[in-house]
Amino acid sequence: MATERPRTLGELRASGYRMESVKDEMRRNLIATIQAGRPLFPDILGYEETVVPQIQNAILSRHDILFLGLRGQAKTRMLRQLVHLLDDAMPIIAGSEVNDHPYAPLSKEARDRVAAHGDATPIDWVGRDVRYQEKLATPDVTIADLIGEIDMIKHAEGRYLSNELTMHFGLIPRTNRGIFCINELPDLSPKIQVGLFNVLEERDVQIRGYPVRLTLDLCMVFSANPEDYTNRGRIVTPLKDRIGSVVRTHYPLTRELGIAISDQNAWLDRTGGELAIPIYVKEIIEEISRLARASSHVNQQSGVSVRMSIANLENVVSNSERRALLCGERWIVPRVSDLAHVATSSRGKLELTMSEDDGNEDKLISRIVDEAVKNVFAQHLDAREFRAAVGYFESGNGIEMGDTLPAKEVLARIEKVPHLRKRADEFARQVQPELTDTDARDISIAAAAEFILEGLHVHNKLNKSSKAGSTSYKR
Repeated sequence: MATERPRTLGELRASGYRMESVKDEMRRNLIATIQAGRPLFPDILGYEETVVPQIQNAILSRHDILFLGLRGQAKTRMLRQLVHLLDDAMPIIAGSEVNDHPYAPLSKEARDRVAAHGDATPIDWVGRDVRYQEKLATPDVTIADLIGEIDMIKHAEGRYLSNELTMHFGLIPRTNRGIFCINELPDLSPKIQVGLFNVLEERDVQIRGYPVRLTLDLCMVFSANPEDYTNRGRIVTPLKDRIGSVVRTHYPLTRELGIAISDQNAWLDRTGGELAIPIYVKEIIEEISRLARASSHVNQQSGVSVRMSIANLENVVSNSERRALLCGERWIVPRVSDLAHVATSSRGKLELTMSEDDGNEDKLISRIVDEAVKNVFAQHLDAREFRAAVGYFESGNGIEMGDTLPAKEVLARIEKVPHLRKRADEFARQVQPELTDTDARDISIAAAAEFILEGLHVHNKLNKSSKAGSTSYKR
């Protein structure tokens, strides 16, 4: 307990506390984590066999680390969770600005205090959370922000400029014996990157040419997009050379993994009714992102974040919730017609290539949604089993669907299409067997019927297999 911890330098020595670098501390705690079979990042999915081993090796090697990857690949989240590899508390000389180790104080103020009080020097304990500091790299970041500057107020109070006590320490010295993170490293101006050379290699800083060297104990971590992502900046080569390990991140390798990540991160706690999302709706939403990541119309150097899948799932569920409120339905079951609203949550998350004209974003999203529906439909159903339904539409008939139609109205309209109600019922029972009461079953069948109709519609439209296919089914 905190009350039993040593409170003076003498008590700390008597307790047997050993001096240890922050990287050795992280290494020790990582070894314990691995031996105990605990995951390094318990809430991050899909990196267990790819990214995590790279990070573990870097920490075991006592390296500074750069996470290199496109946007939306959990780089910052992993960096912030590295703090769990630090001890729950660390002793410092009381009042220290730079986390001075009681056995080897860095700052002049701490050295003077130890010289004056000896073993009676007071000790404070700081938690692991305050040992992690993060700075977002922007063009206006200065060396003074990161390293330090002369404090003219302290000088005006009577201290000489030659006095070390006139210095105001920057973020890096204040994170001594901890983890310091710079997000989006390429955005840092080259001259500021050069200022990090000594921190990474010689582990010291100098402020305004002072003949003072602070031998810092740090783990430096960074995040960056690949260098050729936009024209904002790049990492200078000597700085890259000083970073021990570069860890490449990636998007979910499978659709199932992407769905699991969306389920984990999307806000789905809706109080307007009971939520039941058909698996094919989740598959379509994830397929939209996967197709965008392969589209020649999307700038692949900027990437398509997993945040698009998460936001799209939330919007689809929200529109389903809105329909349930409008129609007085107890169950919230998303339908394919709700996909009309993914444009809202996809805009801005796709960066078009230079060859695309302005204003084509919504058109591209619509084409990708159609392709996603077609792919998922083909995995669940065979268009050939709906020849009777296709024949009904090819005869000039049509039905209208909409995202605000109540389930009972959808069921009434699909009765006109041969064999559609029966097949929709079978498919609904297959994908949502947990929905057993009458109201839930009807809503599930309506959703399944919409999926079948839209699947046939886009199948005919994209494959041009029917002259009437692009107009028969009105969304």
